[in-house]
Amino acid sequence: MKLFFRLFLLFVCIQINAQNLRSDTVINLKEQVFNSELSFEEKFIFRNNRRSALLISLASFYTATLISLDQTWYADYPRSRFHFINDNGEWLQMDKLGHMASSYNIGVIGINSFKWAGFNTNQAIWYGGMTGSFFLTIIEILDGTSKQWGASPGDLIANTAGSFLAIGQALKWGEQRLQLKYSYHHTKWANINPEQLGNNDIERMLKDYNGQTYWLTFNIKSISNININNFPAWLSLGFGYSGEGMIKPYNYDSNDLYRQYFLSLDIDLNKIKTKNKTLNSILNLFGQLKIPAPTLEFSNRNITFHPIFY
Repeated sequence: MKLFFRLFLLFVCIQINAQNLRSDTVINLKEQVFNSELSFEEKFIFRNNRRSALLISLASFYTATLISLDQTWYADYPRSRFHFINDNGEWLQMDKLGHMASSYNIGVIGINSFKWAGFNTNQAIWYGGMTGSFFLTIIEILDGTSKQWGASPGDLIANTAGSFLAIGQALKWGEQRLQLKYSYHHTKWANINPEQLGNNDIERMLKDYNGQTYWLTFNIKSISNININNFPAWLSLGFGYSGEGMIKPYNYDSNDLYRQYFLSLDIDLNKIKTKNKTLNSILNLFGQLKIPAPTLEFSNRNITFHPIFY
């Protein structure tokens, strides 16, 4: 369930970002305004209107999410004094990668949104980049006051790491050359424990760690500074991690439990630019997903080739 709300937050932020970037008018409006003959007062009002819209939206969403989670999920469980737990051994650490990837991608969206609102570069990077950690702290606060769970230092560290991955690259390169991505495939394990792993494909995409893979992808041309003219700017190399046989958070007595490591090609959709701004926005919208591609799997001391893996 915690993963569900992380991905829900990510989905909402993606939708907000996509709306901001959807048309030619909106994409170029900031540049047109600040390069125009408008007076200083008119430019000031324009920038402040965008800032107010962004900050009010973020504050409203944060408040609504906190109240909604508290009433619809945590209210069904006994309360306790705020406390921490050590859950670093659960789910072969897949949940920690989920925290990191969610925080990273929300941070990237936050940076773009704060730039859209007229903040200067450093402000946009730091304020926007920390958005993921800020939002995901909602879950940790509520966990910490629930007897059923507890705030997780591991989750907080993962959230912060994701934010700083986005911030560090924006400061150093002005772009995201390394990206954290997500992919999913159907597995048999959810049928054994549907309560925790999901009753249908939609729930399983959010809750079945066996079918989820988290990827660190490298844009080959950007990272290696290749100057070959015809070398595709969108080509990336992905390193993935997942696990198999996770029926419960702790399931180390299972002979089917093992870690999986993957090597695959990927496409950096942010590097594909068309003349259609709406299409560019759609490509950006799905940029957080790993593209299905031929993949090598390293697990159980074996190497397996998948013609297509997702």
